[in-house]
Amino acid sequence: MVVFACCALMMKSAFADTPDGAAIARQGNARGVAPCMACHAADGGGQAAAGFPRLAGLPQAYLRKQLDDFAHGSRVNATMQPVASGLSDAERDALAVYYSKLPVPSAAPATPPSGDSATLAQSLASRGRWSKDMPACEQCHGPGGIGVGDHFPPLARQSVLYLSNQLHAWQQGARRNDPLQLMQTVAGKLDDADIAAISAWYAAQPATLMKEPQP
Repeated sequence: MVVFACCALMMKSAFADTPDGAAIARQGNARGVAPCMACHAADGGGQAAAGFPRLAGLPQAYLRKQLDDFAHGSRVNATMQPVASGLSDAERDALAVYYSKLPVPSAAPATPPSGDSATLAQSLASRGRWSKDMPACEQCHGPGGIGVGDHFPPLARQSVLYLSNQLHAWQQGARRNDPLQLMQTVAGKLDDADIAAISAWYAAQPATLMKEPQP
């Protein structure tokens, strides 16, 4: 009986020491880190008008890497750096797991581009611009921008402002935490019209691929 009691106490202690990602998202961590939902919304969908990104449904490893990069200064953001550096390793893990498992919110999509802007966006997304040695966006981020693996996150249903801000940040060298500097190279070959078109196009895409109708 003593052995079982000791095991139970050890298990209880282990669970008590494991951070609760949902609690941190709602309440912060009681050490100065504000609740994540203050910027990223209760459902993890972000705030489009403010340029705060969707976290819900992003890959766990990608989320963890971004938190680490903010904490260590390899990704610069005045809001996120003190937040990430105020989280322990275990808390970053817990938040990455929590947000990766949240469903993508079913909010109304952004208005897609039209006319020449839509044609431009679809061309950049699916074909790239080989006259400038620029590959298609979907070669890394998948069809419709649904994301590929841990290092190429979903672009679909991120806000126009967030996508535009990130592309400009890559372009200007303010963001540098990409694999092999791929995004810095790509963004450097885009102009403002390209960035506006592709940001609006991906913001309007569904977060998952539509299934083909069964015959």
